[in-house]
Parts: sequence; C-alpha cells; structure tokens
Amino acid sequence: MEKINSLDILEAGTGFMFSLSEALHQLEKKGYSENLSAKTDHFECRSGRFKMYPKDIRVDGIARFENTSDPDDQSILYAISAPSQGLKGVYVESFGIHQDELSKEMIERLKNHPH
Repeated sequence: MEKINSLDILEAGTGFMFSLSEALHQLEKKGYSENLSAKTDHFECRSGRFKMYPKDIRVDGIARFENTSDPDDQSILYAISAPSQGLKGVYVESFGIHQDELSKEMIERLKNHPH
C-alpha cells in the first residue's frame, strides 16, 4: 500500500493548508473510505462489523489542523490501513475535553508508527 505523506495533504511551505474536509476528500480519492470509530482498545467501522486492533493497523499518514482564531478547534487526521482486512480509513482525533479515551497500546501505535 502507498504511504500517505502529510505533505501530500498540507502543501507544506506554501502558506496554504487544506481544511480538514478537503484533506478527508483527498484521502477518500486515495481509497481511505472507512470512517473509523475509536473504542478503548480498537477501531471499528461499518457499524462494528470490522474491528482493527493495534497489531492490525498501519498509520500511513498524519495531518494536524489548528485554528489560530480558536485554540479549541484543533484535530489530528490519521490515514490508517489494515492490510490483513483490506481496509483503509480515517480517524480524526480532536483535542480538548472530548478527546477519545484510547488504551495505552492504541496510543503507542498511533504516536509511534514507523511512518
């Protein structure tokens, strides 16, 4: 599977940054069609039909979005694949009090990916 570089999404160095919705649209064009829902120790998609545990996932790219006028409006977009299941999807993590509570193993996998 093709690695997604955050530079593909953010146009770094140009002074222009896609919005979160534009980045999601670009990733969808690259096959990242699943909306991943975070559970404590795994991600789910398709109403729970598919479950992806830390050992199953690969983080293909990360993009961070910050709204300078509203510090509470920040998020990280993860492009995630599960090669063994043939799935590619996105997970959006927001900062603040609504942040998902993920297990230590899930956090390690997201933050310390071999990307």
